Amino acid sequence: MDYTTQMDAAKKGIITWEMDTVAKKEGMEVETLRELVAKGRVAIPANKNHKALNPEGVGEGLRTKINVNLGVSKDCKSFEVEMEKVKAALEMKAEAIMDLSSYGKTAEFRKALIEMSPAMIGTVPVYDAVGFYDKELSDITVDEFFQVVEKHAEDGVDFVTIHAGLNRETINTFKRNKRLTNIVSRGGSLMYAWMELNNAENPFYEHYDRLLDICEKYDLTLSLGDACRPGSINDSTDACQIKELMVLGELTLRAWERNVQIIIEGPGHMAINEIASNMILEKKLCHGAPFYVLGPIVTDIAPGYDHITSAIGGAIAAANGADFLCYVTPAEHLRLPNLEDMKEGIIATKIAAHAADIAKNIKGARDWDNEMSTARQELNWNKMFDLAIDPEKARRYRKESTPEHEDSCTMCGKMCSMRNMNKIMSGKNINILRTDE
Repeated sequence: MDYTTQMDAAKKGIITWEMDTVAKKEGMEVETLRELVAKGRVAIPANKNHKALNPEGVGEGLRTKINVNLGVSKDCKSFEVEMEKVKAALEMKAEAIMDLSSYGKTAEFRKALIEMSPAMIGTVPVYDAVGFYDKELSDITVDEFFQVVEKHAEDGVDFVTIHAGLNRETINTFKRNKRLTNIVSRGGSLMYAWMELNNAENPFYEHYDRLLDICEKYDLTLSLGDACRPGSINDSTDACQIKELMVLGELTLRAWERNVQIIIEGPGHMAINEIASNMILEKKLCHGAPFYVLGPIVTDIAPGYDHITSAIGGAIAAANGADFLCYVTPAEHLRLPNLEDMKEGIIATKIAAHAADIAKNIKGARDWDNEMSTARQELNWNKMFDLAIDPEKARRYRKESTPEHEDSCTMCGKMCSMRNMNKIMSGKNINILRTDE
C-alpha cells in the first residue's frame, strides 16, 4: 500500500477503492471527490480492519448521511435486543451506527457489529473505559485512555468521538459563563470530571499527537466531539460553545497535517433562528470540515416527540451546510429507545436529510419526489407504496381505511382532485354524485 489513510492517498493523487465506490454512489466524478478528500472537505471513514464496510462519504456536495446510536447499558444490557436493532437499522439503510455501549459485553458487541455491518461504525471510547478497566473514572490513567482508543481502532471502528476541544481554557470559559444545563455531553462531562478530579489537562488535547498516531495507523477518522454543545435553547451559541469550536478548528489543521480525516460534531439544542449562522460559523472556524449535528432540537418542551423537534432542526442545519445528522428518537431524554423508537427516529432523520438534499441541489435528490408525484397523479397506489420512505406504514394506512372507489382514498372519495383532473383533461365527464363510473 502506497498510502496510510484516505486523505494521504488523495493528496498523492491516488484513487482508492473507497473513493471510487463513494463517487459512483454519489454520481460524482471521482477526481472531484479525490480533491475534496485531499482538502478535508469530505471524509470517508474506512478503518483498514473493517472488512465488511460498504464505504460512504460525508461532506461537501454529497448526500446528507444519518447515524443511528445503539449499544448496551447497565439498565438495558441485552446483547440480543441491541443486535435486533442493529439488523433493523441496516435494513433501513442507515449509513452509520454508533456503538455507545458502556456496560457488560462491550467488546463482544462491538466486534460482532463490525463483523456484520456494511455501515460505518463509530464509538466513544471514554464510555467504554470505566467498564473495561472496572475502575472509577478518576483512577483511569492517561495511558489507559489511549489503550482503549487503540483497542477500538484495532477492532475496526471507522470513527471515534473524542472530546479533545475541552481543554483547561475551554473549562475556564465554561465556568465564567453560567448555563442552564451545564455540560450535557456524556463524554464531555466524563472528561470534565476527570480533569477536575485530577487537576489535569485533557489527555486527548495534551497528547493529541499520540491520538493522531493511532488514527494514522488504522485510518481511523476522528470525530471531534462537542463537549460544550448546548443542552437547552438558552445555552446555544454561547461563549463556551464557540470557544470549544475554535479549539476544534485548530485541532482540525493539526490532524490534516498528519493526513487524519476529521468530522466536527455540533449542537445540540438551538432555536431555529440560530441554526443557519451556526453552520456558517462551524464551516468557517473549522476550515470546511464535514459537520455532524445532533439535532439540533429546536424546542425543549416536547419529550416523547423529540424525533420531530430534531428533524425540524436537522433539515434546517443540513440545508445550510451540515453533512451528517445524528438521529433522535421519541425516547430522547426519557429512556433507551426500543426497536419502534429507533425506527421512528430513523424515518424522521431520513426525511430531514432528504429535504435538505433537495434544498442543496444534491444530484438526483428531486428525482425521487418527481417519481412519487407522477405516481400520485396516475393514482398508482402500488408505485406510491414502493416509493414511500416507509412503505410498510403507507400500505397499512391505506388498508385500514378502504375507499368505495379504488381510484380515490377515504379523505376525498370521488371529489379527489387527481381523479377528477385526470378525467377532465382526458375529455371525460366527472361523476361525483352519480353511481356510474
